[in-house]
Amino acid sequence: MLLKNIGESRKEGNDMDKKLRVGVLGATGMVGQRFVTLLENHPWFEVVLLAASERSAGKTYEEAVGAKWKLDTPMPERLKTMIVKNLNDVEENAKEVDFCFSAVDMDKEAIRAFEDAYAKTETPVVSNNSAHRWTPDVPMVIPEINPEHIEVIEFQRKRLGTKKGFVAVKPNCSIQSYTPALNALKDFGPKEVAVCTYQAISGAGKTFKDWPEMIENVIPYIGGEEEKSEKEPLRVWGKVDREKGEIVPAEGPVITAQCIRVPVLNGHTAAVFVKFDKKPSKEEMIERWRAYKGVPQELELPSAPKNFIQYFEEENRPQPKLDVDYENGMGVSLSRLRDDTLFDYKFVGLSHNTVRGAAGGAILLAELLTAKEYITAK
Repeated sequence: MLLKNIGESRKEGNDMDKKLRVGVLGATGMVGQRFVTLLENHPWFEVVLLAASERSAGKTYEEAVGAKWKLDTPMPERLKTMIVKNLNDVEENAKEVDFCFSAVDMDKEAIRAFEDAYAKTETPVVSNNSAHRWTPDVPMVIPEINPEHIEVIEFQRKRLGTKKGFVAVKPNCSIQSYTPALNALKDFGPKEVAVCTYQAISGAGKTFKDWPEMIENVIPYIGGEEEKSEKEPLRVWGKVDREKGEIVPAEGPVITAQCIRVPVLNGHTAAVFVKFDKKPSKEEMIERWRAYKGVPQELELPSAPKNFIQYFEEENRPQPKLDVDYENGMGVSLSRLRDDTLFDYKFVGLSHNTVRGAAGGAILLAELLTAKEYITAK
């Protein structure tokens, strides 16, 4: 009942004093831009602070971004004249917000220190960055799959010495197009998985305008992606060890991956091969996919897709051009389930890499954390 009441009160409140005050750290980059567009008119959250590097600080958001606006969606009018703050003014920025989204561009060690610094001001940080994904007491969450991992925050707060502040992260964009599909089939015991992802250029923060060499081209290597694709699902499928105060990754399934950059603007496609302990029928798999729901759907969180996974009978779907915006970019599209000569089955998946895989996934995580009262007004 408490969760329902929180959701109802948020839906009803459109004025500033009923919304949580949000900061976007790294607001000028592509993911930062996606954050501000997705947060426009959000029923629970209001962007009150935009922060970026020293070279952008002191300028209006429109001036700081300039010609580097990378999205088809226009910049929100309300934010065009907002003055961009310096990322490094941690104490001052923290006073203005209830929590922050992080999409900063730094090396991993610097990001960990930076996000911890904000958390220590009693400001929760929901991060798109990879730096904290393997910090044992930082939850890395796909809300439909492992919402219980947020329980580890109590142990992180003890380490940080905070009462409200913490860091939570979302996983890499490349795993979103196949991990939910495998999770829906966990009762059948997936044990061996081979996956090849065909990843859009926006995953590198690029458009065709600033990466013309990607036109009619394929690059068969993306730094760090294969390791993330093989290991991050195991952490998502892990367990909260309360004695250790950390997330212990699952031991399986064994995943091998190849990740390829392709000339697509938005949408990561995955070709997936899977072997099970208990082989299901195709009909059982499709039924599980189409019926799959999680906590975000049960709580009717604002950004939650009503139908998380769709399955196409057509052999030529899903296609990024036609299907990447399924459920406002928050859903996963599957097709071409068929028998395989080495594995039990193979299929194709598609997800939006900068919505579900980045900013949208982080916003959904923040909604979950708000519903569970880990994020509250200061």
